[in-house]
Amino acid sequence: MPNGEQRNLKHIYIAGNGRREQFTWPRGGGGEVVLPARNRAQHAARLEQALTSAIAAAAEQAAARNPDIAGGQAGFYLEFDIGKEQRALLDKLEDKRGKDHIELVAVRPAEADPETRLSATVFVPEAKRELYLKKVEDYRTQETPTGKPKNQPLVASLEDVRLAHARSLFTDDIQLFPAAGQQAWWEVWLRTGGRPILEHAANILDIVLREHVVRFPEREVVLVLATPNQIGMIVANTDAIAELRLARDTPSVFLAMDPAEQRDWSDELTDRLEVPDADAPSVCILDSGSTRIHPLIEPVLDAGDQQSWNGVWPVEDTSPTWRGHGTKMSGLALYGDLTNPLVSADPISLSHALETVKILPDQGGNDPDLYGYITAEAISRAEIQAPERSRVFCLAVTSAGDHWRGRPSSWSAALDELAYGEGEVQRIVAVSAGNVNALYPAAEYLDQNDAAPIESPAQAWNVLTVGAVTEKCTITGATFAGWSPLAAVGDLSPLSRTSVPWQHEWPIKPDVVFEGGNYGVNPANGDSDHLDDLTLLTTNNRLQAGYFNVIADTSAATALASRMAAQVLADRTELWPETVRGLIVHSADWTPAMRGHLPVNPKQNHKRVLLRRYGYGVPDLARAIRSQNNDVTLVIENSMQPFFLDGSTIKTRDMIFHDLPWPVETLEGLGEEQVELRVTLSYFIEPNPGERGWTKRHRYASHGLRFAVKRPEEDVDTFRGRINAAAREEEDGAYGGGQDDGWVLGPRLRDRGSLHSDVWEGTAADLANRHGIAVYPTGGWWREKKRLERYDREVRYALILTLRAQTTIDLYTEIANAIGVDVEVETA
Repeated sequence: MPNGEQRNLKHIYIAGNGRREQFTWPRGGGGEVVLPARNRAQHAARLEQALTSAIAAAAEQAAARNPDIAGGQAGFYLEFDIGKEQRALLDKLEDKRGKDHIELVAVRPAEADPETRLSATVFVPEAKRELYLKKVEDYRTQETPTGKPKNQPLVASLEDVRLAHARSLFTDDIQLFPAAGQQAWWEVWLRTGGRPILEHAANILDIVLREHVVRFPEREVVLVLATPNQIGMIVANTDAIAELRLARDTPSVFLAMDPAEQRDWSDELTDRLEVPDADAPSVCILDSGSTRIHPLIEPVLDAGDQQSWNGVWPVEDTSPTWRGHGTKMSGLALYGDLTNPLVSADPISLSHALETVKILPDQGGNDPDLYGYITAEAISRAEIQAPERSRVFCLAVTSAGDHWRGRPSSWSAALDELAYGEGEVQRIVAVSAGNVNALYPAAEYLDQNDAAPIESPAQAWNVLTVGAVTEKCTITGATFAGWSPLAAVGDLSPLSRTSVPWQHEWPIKPDVVFEGGNYGVNPANGDSDHLDDLTLLTTNNRLQAGYFNVIADTSAATALASRMAAQVLADRTELWPETVRGLIVHSADWTPAMRGHLPVNPKQNHKRVLLRRYGYGVPDLARAIRSQNNDVTLVIENSMQPFFLDGSTIKTRDMIFHDLPWPVETLEGLGEEQVELRVTLSYFIEPNPGERGWTKRHRYASHGLRFAVKRPEEDVDTFRGRINAAAREEEDGAYGGGQDDGWVLGPRLRDRGSLHSDVWEGTAADLANRHGIAVYPTGGWWREKKRLERYDREVRYALILTLRAQTTIDLYTEIANAIGVDVEVETA
C-alpha cells in the first residue's frame, strides 16, 4: 500500500478454473477497487457469466409476459451487489444517453451480507440489454490512455448480478417481506409515467389501489393491497415500479412517541383543520364521556354539548374503569383512523360536529333494568340542548343476555321505539354488534364468531347494527417478525359477533361491517394476540400520558359507521333517518374474502351464513352520496297507510307502484350485456315487545313492507295478483313471492327485519321490461290488535335503486332527463 497507508481488508472468494482462490483487495472511502491482471480476468469472466445468465432469464421472462398485464417500456430489472464502501459508484450503474435510459431504482442492504454489501436494482430497457456485458468486456480487454482498465471504477466494484424480482425492489427490512400468499399494504414507488400502467395491471389482477397519491419530482407513491406474487407479476410484466416498501404508517409509530412529540403531531393536524358550520349535523356519542380539552376534540365539541344523563355526574372521560373509551370513540367519529390524516399534508375538513352524553358511571355499572331508560334520557338531553340539529346517535355499549335466538330485549325495544319516534321524530342510531369475550387460537377463527350471538341491544330492528371487518394486515414491529394477521384482508374482524345462531325469523344482523382491526398470530403456538400495528389510532383521554391511543373491534366499527352517517347527512341534510340508514346499507358490498367462503354454486343456506356474519358487507361513502354515469342511483322517500278499518275488520289499504324511468330503448340496444339492479327498502316499525312468542296475534313489529319488481311478461293486473298472493303466503308464514330468477338473495332471505336489500342480475334487454316496482304492506300487530287503534297510521319508507352497467353509454344523463318518477297509489 502506498506510503504505508492502512485500509480495511475484505476477504472474498471467487470461483474460477474449477477451484476457489482467496485474495484481498483494498476498500474504503469510496475509492476504486484495483485488481491484479490475473484476478481482473477472473472477475470479468465471472461477471460475464452472471450477466449472460441474467439476460437469458430476462428473455424467458419476456417470452412468458402476460399481454393483458404488460405495459410500459419493454425491458427488465437487474440486481447488482456492491460493497458498501463503494456506494459513491452506484450512479455509474445508470445510463441516461439516448431515449432509452437505464435507471437506478432501488438500493438496499444485500440479503446475503447486509453488513458489508449493498444490492442495487436498475431497470434496463430492451434496447440496452447488452450494455453491461459490453462494459465488462471492455474492462477485460481495453485500457484507458492512463493505462487503467476501461470502466474499472464500476466493474471492479461489482460483486454479483442477477435478474431482479419483487424482493429486489423491497427497501424495508427484508424480514418484513410478506410471506407467499399473504396480502399486505405496500407503498409502491412508481417510475415516471408508471401510474396508469400500474392501474391497468391492478385492474387485471384484482389488486386494490388507494385513491390517494403522494407526488415527488421523480416518483409517485400509491398504496396497494396485494400478495408478493401479484406484485411480482407487475414487476415481471411492466416497467412501472421503482421501489417497494410496506405501508408503515401504523398506530405503533405514533404510540412509540413521547407525549411532547405526540402533541406536536396533534398541533400540526389542528393547524390544518377546517371546522364545520354551526348548523352542521353531529355524532352524539353515548359512552363514558369525552376529554374535551384534547386539541383535536375541543374545536368541534362545545361545552354545552358535553353532558351526562345523570346531572350530578362529571361529563369528562376520567374513569380508569372505561380506559378512555368515550374519548377513543370521539376521535374515530370525527377523523376516522387518525393515522391517515396525521401523515397527510392536506387540509382536513370536518363535515360534522361532536356531542357526548355520559351514560357509564365512573365507578360500578348501571342497573340492567335501566339500560333502556338511561339511553332514552341521554338522547333526550342532547335533543333538548340543540333541538334543531340533525344528529347520529352512536352506542357501542352492549350487554350479554339470553338473546341468542334474536328475540327483543327491553333495551333493544326501547331503541326501536326511540328510532321510530311515534312516527314523528325518527332517529338514526348506530349500535355495535358486540365482541367475542376473549381471544382464541387462530384455528378457531370464524367458528368462534359464528357461535357468538350479537349482544343486546344490537338486535333492535330500526337501528344500524354494526359488525367489524378488517383490512389491517401490516406488522412492522421487529419484535413480531414472523407473526401473521389472524383474519385475511376483507374478512371478519376476529372478535366481531354474528347472528348465525339466531332463529331465521329475526332480522339480518349486523346490517353492515366497518373496519375494526385485526389480531396477530404467534407462529410459536398459533395463539392470537393484540398488536398495535393492527388497530386504529385515535384520541387519548389522559393527555399527560399521551395524545394518541388505539381502539379496535366493533366499538371502532360503530364509531366509523356513525361518522359515515353524519357525512351522508352533511351532504344532504334533508334526508330522512330511514334514508340515511338505507343509503349506508345500499352502498355496501361483500368483499372478495367474504365471497370466497361461498361454494361455486351457493345454496340459500350458504348465503344465509354470509348475511348473518357480514350483513350486507362494507359500505362505501362515495357510492352512498353520488352517482356515476353508469352507476345511477334513485332515492325515493314516500309514505303510505298500510291498513284501514273496514266495518269491523282491518284490511290492507295501500299498495304503491313506482314507474321507473329506465331508458328502455338504450337498454334494449345493449341486448345481452349484463346489468345489475340493486333495490333497498328501509323503514321503521313500532315495536310491541313481550315474551309471548312469534305468533300472528303477538307480532313484535307493527307492520312490514316489501318490494317486488315487475317481470317482463307481466301486465299490471298480473303483477298486482302476484303481490297479493305473496302477501297472503307471508301472512301464513310461508314467506312466499317465489324465487324470482336473477335475485341474489330472494324474498326468503331478504324479507327479515325492517330493512331489505337485494341485487337482480340479468341482461339489459330483460331489465328494460322491468320498469315497475311496488311497495306493499304485510301484517303486524297494527292489523291484529284492533283495540289499540293503530290501523289508520301512516308510515314512511325510503326506496333506493341503483342501475349498474358495464358500458360506455351515459345512462345517468338519460335517466336524469326523465327523473320525474311517477307514483301511483292504489287504495282498497
